[in-house]
Amino acid sequence: MGTSDEEIDRLLGKLTPRARALLLDGATTWRTRAEPALGLRELVMSDGPAGVRGEAWDERITSVLLPSASALAATWDEDLVESLGGLLAAEARRKGVDVLLAPTLNLHRSPLGGRHFECFSEDPELTGRVGAALVRGVQAHGVAATAKHYVANDSETDRLTVDVRVDERALREVYLAPFEAAVAAGVRLVMAGYNAVDGTTMTANALLSDPLKGEWGFDGVVVSDWGAVRSTEDTARSGLDLAMPGPDSPWGEALARAVADGAVPEDTVDDKVRRLLRLAAWLGALGEGEPTASGAARAGTEAPPAPRPAVAPRERALARRAVAAGSVLLANRGVLPLDPGRLRTVAVIGAHAARTRTQGGGSAGVFPPHEVSVLDGVRAALRGRARVVHVPGPRPDGPAPPLGHDACTDPRSGLPGVLLRMLDADGRELYAERRRGGRLLEPRLVPGAHTVEVSARLRPRTAGRWTLGVAGFGRMSLALDGRPLLAGELTPPTDDPAVVHVNPPAQYAGADLAVGQDALLVARRELAPGTGRATVVSAAPPAPDAAASPAEAARAAAGADAAIVVVGTTEHGECEGYDRTTLSLGATQNALVRAVAAANPRTVAVVNSGGPVELPWRDAVGAVLLAWFPGQEGGDGLADVLFGRAEPGGRLPTTWPAALADAPVTRTLPADGRLPYDEGLHVGHRGWLRHTRVPAYWFGHGLGYTTWAHEELTVPPRAGAGEDVTVRVRVRNTGARSGREVVQVYLARPGSAVERPVRWFAGYAAVRARPGESVTATVRVPARALRHWCVRERAWRTETGRWRVLAGRSAGEVPLVADLEVVGPGSG
Repeated sequence: MGTSDEEIDRLLGKLTPRARALLLDGATTWRTRAEPALGLRELVMSDGPAGVRGEAWDERITSVLLPSASALAATWDEDLVESLGGLLAAEARRKGVDVLLAPTLNLHRSPLGGRHFECFSEDPELTGRVGAALVRGVQAHGVAATAKHYVANDSETDRLTVDVRVDERALREVYLAPFEAAVAAGVRLVMAGYNAVDGTTMTANALLSDPLKGEWGFDGVVVSDWGAVRSTEDTARSGLDLAMPGPDSPWGEALARAVADGAVPEDTVDDKVRRLLRLAAWLGALGEGEPTASGAARAGTEAPPAPRPAVAPRERALARRAVAAGSVLLANRGVLPLDPGRLRTVAVIGAHAARTRTQGGGSAGVFPPHEVSVLDGVRAALRGRARVVHVPGPRPDGPAPPLGHDACTDPRSGLPGVLLRMLDADGRELYAERRRGGRLLEPRLVPGAHTVEVSARLRPRTAGRWTLGVAGFGRMSLALDGRPLLAGELTPPTDDPAVVHVNPPAQYAGADLAVGQDALLVARRELAPGTGRATVVSAAPPAPDAAASPAEAARAAAGADAAIVVVGTTEHGECEGYDRTTLSLGATQNALVRAVAAANPRTVAVVNSGGPVELPWRDAVGAVLLAWFPGQEGGDGLADVLFGRAEPGGRLPTTWPAALADAPVTRTLPADGRLPYDEGLHVGHRGWLRHTRVPAYWFGHGLGYTTWAHEELTVPPRAGAGEDVTVRVRVRNTGARSGREVVQVYLARPGSAVERPVRWFAGYAAVRARPGESVTATVRVPARALRHWCVRERAWRTETGRWRVLAGRSAGEVPLVADLEVVGPGSG
């Protein structure tokens, strides 16, 4: 999996300057260019933090769906994350994917960040460690990982153009740190983000050259985010190596002309091509010989999908274990775990219980082979032992969901699903096929295609006023049984690919439907330049009475031995391309939880979200379990936790506020195009400590099914500046059940000559113990945790003198304290 530099230079010499320049942008949306003269095949890329989609958005091409990145970070288990990286690599190789566009190493700077489910945590150290583990796991199997989005791309509002203003120390110590960890782990690609930093767009920013390629020695490929290159010469002269997608990027022929004119030096282009060839060689995609598994012949993106092999039992078991390992028990008043042997009736309540949200919205989305809801998981766990009663409760706020195959039939075949047709300008059918549902992001393009038509025969199970809709851009219409419901034209307000190609807005109309009377729904949208081809047809039955739903749920809860109420966010709230404006789950969901808790003290509230939400009822319920977006095996993994087959292994990777107003950093809206990171170093728990505010739950918080006493912290009397420090923490299992504890170490520097947080996370180790047993956790505190960036000297420095080491269960619970003397050179 390698080719010498001499061989790379020999191959480079076979190409003209023009041919070299043309290699540096994409051949298609997901492929790089081939070069037969070098034996270089195309490299295939895919989105994939939680699953490997491949080259096409097609629900028939399924992908194993893992828990969201925030859930993976919540495991605080790098070995498990590395194993999950191996699973993703196996999926990539099965799909002929060479490069996985993951992990996302941006931070949970503000709880309002709309894409936090795809990011690991609020902390640079934890993010770096978990991200490096995923990189190792993916790349150990011959698939390249991509660290993204470099850098300070931590919110979604105006993300294509926002200019982030961040001071040099914070940039170095906080936002660049996870990328430095990924480079140290050997990551093969780094993706430059859409945003600007300090006035310069990232695809042309000097940060691509230094520290990335210079100080850190990154010898891989810097690829642009899709569509982030908007000019030729300044980006080509920067450290950017590959412009995606193609073939119509601002590079290509324009870059070849710039090289010929001398506007872009040939040696600059040569360095980029060397990096691309080095990557190709590592992937087995360069030179003669047999292609690797990931380089085997591939079907084009418009070809019929290959059948998906059954998910291997070991894949399902690993994904299921990850659910339990990342679930966070936020509160427990003796309710969990539930004993199945003592249950006769369990009430499972909430729309999210039956339709558990398994992943976040946006470009990272995949189509899993199946999804196990919380209701499914509870029913399976209690089958033959207890009765399970489900009450859906109120419908969550947000848009109507896409048509599912269980709610409609293809009017032509009568089979479940919808009929997709491509029509020419005269309305003649060019192509037709049955699809499983109404979310069609990439209808097949055929020559002469002018209009996408999606039709379905609705089979209402509820009578009343339904909400019907069609989403997309351009001229659209919707008709029911031949009667027009809406028609109009929608112009894209942005060129954000997540909006145009993945989450186009919908237009809605109401219609009265009756049970037992099928109705033909027909949606059309014209294909116009710059509007994509995504077409989404949706339908929602009449919403249950918001006042009656909590009462019905309370009756079910009162008649049960235990109640499980599931609430969460919708794709309208947590999605790429948009930041949140609130952390509230909405009045109807909050009222539902309160009603259920009042009816049954043995109520477990399961929270189905990718990032923080307000939990105003958290003290009223018997237990609060954070499920995150748990992936395809979510319901079974959560049932393992609810009924005690597995311990809730998670610890919060992000501090959760009781109310949005309490959070130290909430600004995601730029002013005059600029977003200042005025908080500097004080992100996450650091900000809470600085402002002496108490959150609902601290970074690192999480309960298990036993209790622990932190008994002793042992710190070496002194350490040399620039050296790692090993500390030991003795803990005792004081409960009645074996368990796992995550021992966390924080640092403080009283009397520092430079500004510092009150304390900051520095390392952790997980230990297991039987009841009554004492164990010692050995925690390595890396030297980087003690250093600071000296802006004046533009170098790392470590202060000598007295440091404070703190250990405990979370950023807010650190009962053990000891001093450390740092000696030697490095004072600054």
